[in-house]
Amino acid sequence: MNHKPLILISLLLAAFVINLDATIVNVALPTLVRELHASNSQLQWVVDAFNLLFAGSVLAAGSLSDRFGRKGMLLAGLSVFGLASLAGGLTDSAGALIAARSVMGVGAAMVFPSTLSLISNVFTERDERARAIGLWGAITGAAIALGPIVGGWLLQAFDWTSIFFAMTPIAAIAGVLVARYVPASRDPHAPRTDRAGFALSTAMVGLIVYTVIEAPNHGWGSARTLASFALTAVLAAAFVAWERRTDQPMLDLSLFRNPRFTAASVSVAISFFALSGFIFLVTQYFQFLKGYGPLSTGVRLLPVASCVAISSILGARLAVRLGTKLVVASGLFSMAAFYLWVATASASTGYGTIAAQMVVLGTGMGLTSAPATEAIMGVVPKAKAGVGSAVNDATRLLGATLGVAVIGSVYASLYASQLATALPIGLPASLARTAHESVGAALTATSKLGSAGHPVLASAVHDATSAAFFHGFHAANYLAAGVAAAGAVMALALLPAHPTASTDDTAEVRALGSPATAAARS
Repeated sequence: MNHKPLILISLLLAAFVINLDATIVNVALPTLVRELHASNSQLQWVVDAFNLLFAGSVLAAGSLSDRFGRKGMLLAGLSVFGLASLAGGLTDSAGALIAARSVMGVGAAMVFPSTLSLISNVFTERDERARAIGLWGAITGAAIALGPIVGGWLLQAFDWTSIFFAMTPIAAIAGVLVARYVPASRDPHAPRTDRAGFALSTAMVGLIVYTVIEAPNHGWGSARTLASFALTAVLAAAFVAWERRTDQPMLDLSLFRNPRFTAASVSVAISFFALSGFIFLVTQYFQFLKGYGPLSTGVRLLPVASCVAISSILGARLAVRLGTKLVVASGLFSMAAFYLWVATASASTGYGTIAAQMVVLGTGMGLTSAPATEAIMGVVPKAKAGVGSAVNDATRLLGATLGVAVIGSVYASLYASQLATALPIGLPASLARTAHESVGAALTATSKLGSAGHPVLASAVHDATSAAFFHGFHAANYLAAGVAAAGAVMALALLPAHPTASTDDTAEVRALGSPATAAARS
């Protein structure tokens, strides 16, 4: 009996639950402001604690899955993720929730690279692999966009804790299917564990994300921020030096000599940088400035979800026929056009315009991520599929995490600076401090002022808050547009259209210890 369809369904469900969780919490951010009194920084950490630990652990998890078995790592990760999600629903403070999200990130790091590496080992022909990875990209991209919809429905039907309780049974079902249908797989020539590489990579990723998130609180030019960036550079240099010197590195850096691998990895990072930063801001825009409820907010993101799903499948097929370079560059240019367009949005912008904008975003996202992922996995030998998948996942997650961190931080910095000059004179200091915490806190204070019999003052605070929000929102979108456009130019310049016929063969030889001169060239 051909179990390939059931294997694919099992792996897609595991990938789906991880990516669903990556954004399902976004729609609950306004609720967390009201019920857990979370600040802007805490809101970012609720999102980024998951992404940070996910990104920081994924290279180690991918390498360990090659060594000890991908199926076992996948099952262990689903268990850790499901139990940590259950614990998150039982928390009663922002700090405890951030801790639970951190553990969920570790579990996700154990799951996600195994799904893609197992797909690459089961579906070995390029056309077959492209179709499977297209579906994988459709499921993962759609899950990211569907997160706010599912979260909005759960918030409306229950409360914010249900968002975390719901992940546990899905993880359990995925675990049962994986245990029943997915074959065992590992690298028969796996090297010993590179502990120093694991430590350096985790510290490097963790420090840069932490620095970017906290930079608005301490100042981008402060000694603390600059010192953190300098230390990140030192850790990166130490990681590269160690991986080049050790006989059995965690990550084969010679892969980055292949422009197909490097340019595709950067393209993936840029696409998720842009998407995650947008979702972080748009959920607040919809709920606070447009007045939509949680479920209504999620449903209004359907254009992104549907277009990501459709264009991921289409993009992987087009890459085989037309070339990866053209498809990926077109996707990134589409994303850049979207951000320039959405930067014109205001509180009065109609939803029809916003929906059209999101069609452009979703289409560009699918055309970028799925073909780039197929290019990455086509370069990596099957024996090293776990660490190859982990590189793809790390670039996704680093891009997503930095998207929320950088775009969120640029927004927060400009929001705070604009609000400092726009708030009416004579506003009580306590209300001014509240308004600076977040746009949600500011508008909540505005409602209280109106209810207390100060309608004129309430209107002035509301107008100041709205102006400050859009000041930060527009600048953040211009930044995202610039990054996406730069990525498109890079893809055109560096990304080969197709792999050479010898790519897979030379990769397999290199995996078995051949000289570095045998590295694949595109």
